[in-house]
Amino acid sequence: MDRYQRLHARGLVLPAAPRPVASYRSHVREGGLIYLSGQGPLTADGRLCTGKVGRDVSLDEAYAHARLAGMNLLAVLHEVLGDLARVKRIVKLLGMVNAAPDFNDHPLVINGCSDLFLDVFGPEDGSHARSAVGMGSLPGNITVEIEAIVAAHAPDA
Repeated sequence: MDRYQRLHARGLVLPAAPRPVASYRSHVREGGLIYLSGQGPLTADGRLCTGKVGRDVSLDEAYAHARLAGMNLLAVLHEVLGDLARVKRIVKLLGMVNAAPDFNDHPLVINGCSDLFLDVFGPEDGSHARSAVGMGSLPGNITVEIEAIVAAHAPDA
């Protein structure tokens, strides 16, 4: 089963790649690595998921928001590479959680993205290094922001 079939089997459809909202690029490619700028939980209809995790937003909701951020990262990867089959492996994620001061389950929130990548790319290519940290705030009061470093196969591979 290819990576798009895995998405489809889970009832997931890649959204359009979100456009940068300030003075930066959605990605930078250096050699075989692609550095993806942080993506938030932007829905297909353009709505941002907002609030403080642990106060306004439950752990389960935040997990879903991290999964949504992961879908937006996949959309950028698809746009950059033309085919998710060109992803060699997910190297590293940095997950930031807009958390209430006493919230401490940041890793469980970011699992929403990690689990998605494991589902789509499999245990070998989808397994990655990761950091999950709490923030006092995030742009637009979004619940999560996740950035990634991805290794890609050469175009002729």
